[in-house]
Amino acid sequence: MAGLSGGVNGCKRPAGEDAEGLRAGGKRSRAGRREAKEKSSHLCAALLGEDCEISPEQLHELLQYAALGKHHNAAQPSWCHIYHQSRLAGVVVIVLHEMSQLHFYKFYLQFKHLRKVFQHRFTLPPPSANFLASLCGEGSSLNPQGTAQGLISTGAECIPKSSGLQCDPIIRKYGKEKRGLTSYTLTSEELKKNDYPMRDSPGCKGYMYTECDLQRTDSSPLFGLDCEMCLTARGNEVVRVSLVDAEGQCLLNELVKPESVIVNYCTRYSGVTRKMLLPVKTRLPDIQTRLKKILPHDAVLVGHSLNADLQALQMIHPSVIDTSLLFARNEGRRFKLKFLAKAVLGKEIQCEQRLGHDPAEDARAALELAQFFIKKGPVKVAELNLEMLLAAERQTEVLPKKSVMQPQRCGVQKQLNDTPHLSKPCFLACLQGMGQKPLLLGRQELDSSGFCQSDLSASNKQILQRALEDVPLSTFSIIQFSLDPEYVASHRLAGFCEKVRNKLTDMLTIYAGPFEEDFCLKSVKKEFGKCGPIQSLTVVTETYQPYVCIQYGVLEAAQLAVESLNGAEVAGSCIKVQRPITAATLDCDVLIKELELDIENEGVIYVAGIKKSLTETDLQEEFSPLKDLETLFLPKDLQSGKHSTCCFLKFQKSQSAADALEAINGWAVKGSTLRSRHALASGHLWRWIWQMNHSSEKQGGNSLSEKMAPLSDSEQDVKKKVKKLDHHIKKLYRSLQDNTLCVVLFPGTNSIHGSQSGLGMMGIKDDGGSSAC
Repeated sequence: MAGLSGGVNGCKRPAGEDAEGLRAGGKRSRAGRREAKEKSSHLCAALLGEDCEISPEQLHELLQYAALGKHHNAAQPSWCHIYHQSRLAGVVVIVLHEMSQLHFYKFYLQFKHLRKVFQHRFTLPPPSANFLASLCGEGSSLNPQGTAQGLISTGAECIPKSSGLQCDPIIRKYGKEKRGLTSYTLTSEELKKNDYPMRDSPGCKGYMYTECDLQRTDSSPLFGLDCEMCLTARGNEVVRVSLVDAEGQCLLNELVKPESVIVNYCTRYSGVTRKMLLPVKTRLPDIQTRLKKILPHDAVLVGHSLNADLQALQMIHPSVIDTSLLFARNEGRRFKLKFLAKAVLGKEIQCEQRLGHDPAEDARAALELAQFFIKKGPVKVAELNLEMLLAAERQTEVLPKKSVMQPQRCGVQKQLNDTPHLSKPCFLACLQGMGQKPLLLGRQELDSSGFCQSDLSASNKQILQRALEDVPLSTFSIIQFSLDPEYVASHRLAGFCEKVRNKLTDMLTIYAGPFEEDFCLKSVKKEFGKCGPIQSLTVVTETYQPYVCIQYGVLEAAQLAVESLNGAEVAGSCIKVQRPITAATLDCDVLIKELELDIENEGVIYVAGIKKSLTETDLQEEFSPLKDLETLFLPKDLQSGKHSTCCFLKFQKSQSAADALEAINGWAVKGSTLRSRHALASGHLWRWIWQMNHSSEKQGGNSLSEKMAPLSDSEQDVKKKVKKLDHHIKKLYRSLQDNTLCVVLFPGTNSIHGSQSGLGMMGIKDDGGSSAC
């Protein structure tokens, strides 16, 4: 808490335009702005007192709805409401690593932009080991050994079996209904797009047509086809061909001698050597003739990336199922045949121990994959969660050899059982399924395989520059900044917390006096109790005349006592009321002023003098005449559950709050006279102050008897870094499009040295650069 520690494009109007025109233009402009405001997204949240602590699940709920909306079965958050979600331009989450609510109030005055822009704030519990994954869905912790390797993933690997299927690319392409094989054959447009040889293609002159022109039905026969190539002087040429029928019987398995000189036999893949080809007399035209003869007129060819095989065979066939396209992925990516055979069929093919690939084995695998898809239907295939299995397989590949899982032999069910349970869906997968690639910048970045890579060398400035370039291109972005890692290290947490607690205690404490020797302490307690709940009251006898030291439970009470009772007559004496003069309180007036101007406290007033016998219903009835009253918060002791002698009133408009402030002062409710002022800590800060106070009691701390250590050079440097960090966020925020939801998160800290709650802020940017609430 630095606070708690020390014309748009420049165009001019044409000459001669009169003032009437300017006024008319101004009216039209204001009307346009009002209309735009009505259509824009906005946020509603009652985050006062006990209701301001938000769980990671609730935060996930908010981000998921903001990113997907109700059209993708995402529900409105239970704790706030986004109006016109479909009009959101994007979602930007800014994470400030290793920082907590404690850091925000330690450097409150330095976080100038944050406290003036984000009205909605909430407390977060101390973070889990995988904070980012808890925000986006826990589907990214796929390490079979149980350790979190990647924080989040932008692929569909995060979709669990039971949810998110509507975002699966297979469901998006084929729907959920089971269909016959004709629904999965490539259309003429798909054939052309994927470079299949076609009769009208200029590059297919001289290709043989299979003449399989009979109308296809769902009972048409399937044939699996696969070829192996070698490199010749002319390019890739067929060196081996296999064809299997629907029963998996091999109908053709031939070596072919290329016409051109062989440059590379590609034995590692083709399995063909020079020695094997020496006695071979079969040429490409022989294979073409045999294939044409074998295939019935309604045959459907099945293969994996079959376009390459047909191009090498120089043959045209009109009806094809391509398993690399059938098992659809996002962004044009394709699964490898080897992976699909293992994940779906439970079969190991293309084993490294064997010399080259067996085309008959590959043709049979592709055929069985197509038969599986047709028989089970798109939903069952999507439920296999192939992306997740692929991610798990890749992670086993990068683990030490002793940790690598042995290949499973019983197919997908065993692998699904071995996959860690996912407690909630990763909505990033749905975004990717919609063609919207999420962006992650900062301390962790995603590599091409979808796993996080640490980039601790990146400075906040470099991250900002990349964010300014990349955020406009993404509808969902997570930008990560960090402070000085040495300063926020866990071993400094205790001393850091103590400084903030001491300053807070000094701000909650006032001294009143001098009093007469025989003054009535009960009268003093009663008078000062009208300002708010008193935590402790002691008589100071070291002075010539007695003084009273009063520690309040809320900041507003202490400030109200200073403002209303300084110079007043209490217990028969004209007294002075002031805070203790320490190094920590020298900037107290500045801090109080800034808290009053904090946007979170806009339209909120503090009311003291509430009788404990009054309930929240009684108060709502008493305050019902007040115009635009939105919310009433009656604080309770978090231990006893008893409500306090003060409350907070939140109004829809600032002017209504100012009018209420004037009306309430001196207002009598059930025989008790009310006092009020502008709120200083109405939301999450109220709860945090209560917790800090009670942790101070447990530790027996008393800031009044302790001296504040002067700020070290390193702390002065951190202040500068915090100001710079706040400026970075300001610059990024200003670059965002209007109607963008921006969430800033201080995750909190959690270690063996102690834990601190986190802090969240959120708002939707409007055309004025502020948060629309």
